[in-house]
Amino acid sequence: MLRRLSVTITAAIIWQFCGSLTLAETKKPAQPDKFPPSPLEITIPDPLLPRKPNKKQPLSVIEQQDLTVALDNLNQQAAAKLQAGDKMGAFDIWNRELRLRRYLGSLTEVQALSRVGEYAWNENNRPEIFYIMQRLQKIQKQAQKQKTPSTSTVDVELWRSLAMAYTGLRSPSEAVQAYNQVLAAVRQNNDVAAVVETLKTMGELHMSWFDYTKAADTYEELLNLATKSGDRINQLAYLQQLAYIYEQQKQPQQSIKIRNQLIETYQSENNLIQIPALKLAIGSDYQALAKENPTLLPEAFKNYQEAYTTAWQQQQYVTAGEALQKLIALYRSQGQTEEALQTGQILVQTQKLAVNFYGMMKAYDQIGQIYLERKEPNLALAAFQKGLELAQQLKNDEAYFTEQIQKLSK
Repeated sequence: MLRRLSVTITAAIIWQFCGSLTLAETKKPAQPDKFPPSPLEITIPDPLLPRKPNKKQPLSVIEQQDLTVALDNLNQQAAAKLQAGDKMGAFDIWNRELRLRRYLGSLTEVQALSRVGEYAWNENNRPEIFYIMQRLQKIQKQAQKQKTPSTSTVDVELWRSLAMAYTGLRSPSEAVQAYNQVLAAVRQNNDVAAVVETLKTMGELHMSWFDYTKAADTYEELLNLATKSGDRINQLAYLQQLAYIYEQQKQPQQSIKIRNQLIETYQSENNLIQIPALKLAIGSDYQALAKENPTLLPEAFKNYQEAYTTAWQQQQYVTAGEALQKLIALYRSQGQTEEALQTGQILVQTQKLAVNFYGMMKAYDQIGQIYLERKEPNLALAAFQKGLELAQQLKNDEAYFTEQIQKLSK
């Protein structure tokens, strides 16, 4: 009897366990990002709409004007509720406004969606952002199916507004797609000014999302357009932007090309102030390339030397010091200790003129290290002693120089 009861209980437990497994398999997990049906697609009649318009009988001009006034009032009411802290009430009103804006045309609706989208983003209202994105994408699909020429003014404005709305919702991919439609249209119209303006906007968008590859392509095109039109001001601006982009992308070859163009531009305008820093950067680019191609090392030396010379001529002693430090490091890496020592002595004088006592201290340290490499301890000791004098004045690195001197004194 007990055995039969035990078997019965065991069977019941197994049945319940299997049943729970079946339930677990058939029940789908909740989707946290799934939102309720969009309030922008509600089709119930609204008292602000005198009748439901259609293609054959759209709203008259007077009806459109009356509806515009009413919807502007709704926008003001929603903004007031948001300011009073009633976020739910505010977006309820805005959703009603957005549902009715579609009867005033796609352009007007997109502009309203863009405005409310900014509020939704600022308030971190994820459901509202989702609904607005859905509606924008629906309008975009309708615009793509339109039979009217894509070069019409209305279409360009609609696509531009879509791009701005996507930008406000921080959706760069969709924004770029929309701007590409605008770009294709204004190019077909041969509207150079609009092409430039659109490319500028797209370049800024790529930069804001750190998409340097697409940004480079955009600014290269802008540079070509500025060069063809003789627009010197924008040509310089695009070169500067490209130099920054290629530096961020770690593309030294492209960076060298752009920086040399910048130097030519500055020289043609007799603006020599920027040249030392550019020469210094070009030297670093060549040094990076020389890791794979050692034959380019002389170009690094050449540009560092030119950076030092031009900086010295313009009394830019800080930049001159940086160029000398680069040269010292290069000489040492090539075993040219005599040249490194001579450059080190020049560096001391340069840092003195720059009133950079810390730089002087570091220069003496470099000189001391080079003498150690050359097995000349007495000269190294003298350099470290001068470094210690400066370290004591600066109250910095005193222990380091003291240690070096003690080692050599033994």
